[in-house]
Amino acid sequence: MTQGVVELRGITKTYRIGREIVVNALRGVDLDVRPGEFLAVMGPSGSGKSTLMNILGCLDVPDGGTYFLAGENVGKLSDDKLAGLRNKHLGFVFQTFNLLPRLNAIENVELPLVYGGDRHARRQRALGALEQVGLGDRVHHRPSELSGGQQQRVAIARALLNDPSLILADEPTGNLDSRSSAEILSIFQRLNDMGKTVVMVTHEPDVAAHCKRIVRMRDGVVARDEVVVKPRRAEDELAVGIGAAE
Repeated sequence: MTQGVVELRGITKTYRIGREIVVNALRGVDLDVRPGEFLAVMGPSGSGKSTLMNILGCLDVPDGGTYFLAGENVGKLSDDKLAGLRNKHLGFVFQTFNLLPRLNAIENVELPLVYGGDRHARRQRALGALEQVGLGDRVHHRPSELSGGQQQRVAIARALLNDPSLILADEPTGNLDSRSSAEILSIFQRLNDMGKTVVMVTHEPDVAAHCKRIVRMRDGVVARDEVVVKPRRAEDELAVGIGAAE
C-alpha cells in the first residue's frame, strides 16, 4: 500500500472550559490522505474540523491516537524535530492571508527562509514562487497595494517556498469575492494537477465541489467520506465569467 502523506488513527482531542465544561472536539478520527489528493473538510461549527486542521498542521497535539506525517510518527518527535518536520512538509494558507503590511510581496514570501540560506538564492526561490501564482509583476507591491485575491496568491507562494508535501488551506476563499475565489481555486487545482497534495477546510459547498474528495465532520467524527466524481474546474468558470460562489 502506498504510504500516505497523512495517516490518522483514533485521534481524540478534549478541551476543558473552566472547571466543569468538557468539550470532546475529536472522538476517534481515522483519516488517510494519499499523495496527490485534493480534499475538502466540511462541517458545521463545533464539528471538529478546525481542531482536525490544527492537528494536521502540528499546531496542536492530540490527546490520544497516532498521527503519521510523511511516514513520521508525530507524537514521538521532540519540539525541535516537530518544527523541522512542519517546515519541511507543510505549507499553510489562511483565510486572513497573514501578511506583514510593512513588507512587499517578495519579502513576505521570503519569510520562512529569512534566517537561513544564501540571500540571493532565497530571493530567487521567492520570485519563482510568485511567478508560479501569477504575481511576477507585483513582487515589490505591499499588501495594501494588492487586491484580496492577490494577497492570497502571495500567501500561497509563501506556502510553496519549501516545496511542501502537503498544503493546508483554512477557508482560503472566505474573505474573497466570487471571481477572486475562482482564481484562487484555479491555482490550487493547477498545483494539484502538478502533484501537490491539498487539504482545504471550507464551509461552502460550491468551493468543496472543486475538490476530488469531501470529508464531512460532525460531532468530532468523520460522518461521511465521499469521492467527487467530476470536480468543478475553476478555470472553466473563469473562462465564461462565472465566480466560484455563484
